[in-house]
Amino acid sequence: MFGHSIRLFDLFGFEIKIDASWLLIAALIVWSLSSGYFPQVLPGLTQTGYLALSVVAMLGLFASLILHELAHSLVARRHGLRIGGITLFLFGGVAELVEEPKSAASEFWIAIAGPVMSFALAALFSLAALAMGEGLLGIVLAYLGSINLVLAVFNLLPAFPLDGGRVLRAWLWARSGDMLAATRKASGAGSVLAFGLMALGVFSALSGGGIGGAWMVLIGFFVLNASRGAYHRLLMQDSLKGRRVAEVMTPDPWTATPEMTLAELAEDVMIAHAISFVPVVRGGAVLGYVDAQLLRATPRADWPNRLVQDVMEPADDSCLVPPRMTAEDALNRLAQGPHRKLIVVEGRALRGIVSLRDLMDHIAMVQALGGGARPLGKPGPRARR
Repeated sequence: MFGHSIRLFDLFGFEIKIDASWLLIAALIVWSLSSGYFPQVLPGLTQTGYLALSVVAMLGLFASLILHELAHSLVARRHGLRIGGITLFLFGGVAELVEEPKSAASEFWIAIAGPVMSFALAALFSLAALAMGEGLLGIVLAYLGSINLVLAVFNLLPAFPLDGGRVLRAWLWARSGDMLAATRKASGAGSVLAFGLMALGVFSALSGGGIGGAWMVLIGFFVLNASRGAYHRLLMQDSLKGRRVAEVMTPDPWTATPEMTLAELAEDVMIAHAISFVPVVRGGAVLGYVDAQLLRATPRADWPNRLVQDVMEPADDSCLVPPRMTAEDALNRLAQGPHRKLIVVEGRALRGIVSLRDLMDHIAMVQALGGGARPLGKPGPRARR
């Protein structure tokens, strides 16, 4: 999900990471607090003093976000779900669930844990602020109390994938027994909220709201993309559930031998059959593959004299998968790995190729026929392309 995250430390067995985008929000928080909020509520300090207070407040917010996501993660682990880690990014934080909750009840308790933690932090910071009085520390604690209250209330908005949207999904799921339908409805609520935030942000910006209006528009875009993305990911998982790679692959693909020249490969295989990815096979065993990118890296004038074995990419575990692998696992391998296509083998014997297009075509057909997963079964026959 996050391409530029940095691991900071481990907490209760969870890896705490920070995305590069968090540095932007941290800088904006420090700037806004030191130039606006603290000078208004606590006049008379030097700019260095305001800056120091702002950094302390930003670190307090950092800790609050981690505790919010930690609450989600601890409850998720209690319900038997795996967590990939906790990452802070531009719009807050996220506990990276490796899998979806198994029941509406577990979804509810995992979702509500974060806002409950934020409400508790809001109360603790506010009480501490009252105890400290109107001094420097009291002002910072009061700010942290109010910002945690805002965080809790905002996350409870019934817009998937916010916590409130997940609570809504849990309720819909419990009523209907259909997780996908519940997700679709909760995602629709998220889209409505997102468009409302964007419209409000545009109105605020046109009315002189400045950066506040622009920020609401950005949050609206984030909620819209996250809402739709979460639903489409679940839709793909549901369409692939119960399927094996053998059912969605392209069987008996065209191949090349190591001794074939690049000119023969280009003319007799790639161009003749309109394919850009060719497994390299000798004696029935997969040795590697050649694709259009590898071919282009060699000057065309050298193609008649260069052999496939000179440019092929050797096959390794990153590009080889068995026919019995689930289609979901193949999709994750393609999404996370460096390869656009995977070679399906039994031992080292070639059985087929599975690509993102194969998976997307299968998902589109399942949805066109009304969707619905089925238990894992024996692979059915599939026409050769």
